[in-house]
Amino acid sequence: MLCYNLGTMEREVTFKSGELVLEGVLNIPESKGPFPAVIICHPHPLYGGSMDNNVVNSLEAAISQASLVSLKFNFRGVGRSQGVYCNGIGEQEDVGVAISFVSTLDGVDPRRIGLAGYSAGAAFGLPVACADNRVKALAGVSPPLRMFDFGFLKNCLKPKFIISGSNDDFTIASSFIQFSQSLPQPVEYEIVEGAAHFWWGYESELARKVTDFFVRELKHR
Repeated sequence: MLCYNLGTMEREVTFKSGELVLEGVLNIPESKGPFPAVIICHPHPLYGGSMDNNVVNSLEAAISQASLVSLKFNFRGVGRSQGVYCNGIGEQEDVGVAISFVSTLDGVDPRRIGLAGYSAGAAFGLPVACADNRVKALAGVSPPLRMFDFGFLKNCLKPKFIISGSNDDFTIASSFIQFSQSLPQPVEYEIVEGAAHFWWGYESELARKVTDFFVRELKHR
């Protein structure tokens, strides 16, 4: 399926993760490339997370409107992606193949790839992004510090943007600030006053902040 919106071409795509076929949605600007690309990882599959999540969709729209390639995809066992949930291990494999898929596409600059993870998507995606030399910048949206160990970020020297809401039930603001301040440079972090973990009513503000980060780190470098 192809459709056109705001100077981008959107299409449904599939790619393989081992023996599994995963589904995704790819947006590529219609103008002349190559372009930087950002991969978006959705929240926890066992709690209703999918690539059609409100935060994921807002990030996808804003990133695409900034003339960056965007790829959102469903982890194994979600939607029409094959397989079953694999305790975050298989999901990290899915992130790795998503990076490989994007980096080989016509119209993508493989030297300028970013990754954004929301909630559990940050726990699954950011470790892979930190270790993969193809990924040059990463953003963590509402990292659930109470549920997952994000200590790996303390060894990550890539540009990082971490953002959370002041009313996030999974990560209290003081813990978020303390953790963010412990990370090595370059790092940016922000708390959005009034926003909760699910970002209802704050999606546009969030998407703008995350997109501005990727534009600075990928598009203008």
